[in-house]
Amino acid sequence: MITTHVLDVARGKPAAGVTVILEMRHQKDWIPIGRGSTDANGRLMSLTEENHPVSPGTYRLTFDTGSYHRDQGIASPFLPEVKILFNIDEGDEHFHIPLLLSPFGYSTYRGS
Repeated sequence: MITTHVLDVARGKPAAGVTVILEMRHQKDWIPIGRGSTDANGRLMSLTEENHPVSPGTYRLTFDTGSYHRDQGIASPFLPEVKILFNIDEGDEHFHIPLLLSPFGYSTYRGS
């Protein structure tokens, strides 16, 4: 399972309503395999569905941070989107990829 959590560190609150797309690399192409939006707590509890089990490979999460920041009153966001690439060696684990977001930067890590 692949999950995420977006926290707006500038506001000190969860980032609700952020659209997130999950893709997997297949040779030189990226194949979309999941999509959703963060809930009121900034969480997206599953980006993978039963027809797309997690398998070894390279994945990419794309966060629509531009729309989120415009909704927060920032007319011209510095970061229109954030892309996080990561590798999975074994697909039977839970992969939690949080995003700590501010209007001019971000940080991420492998959570639990």
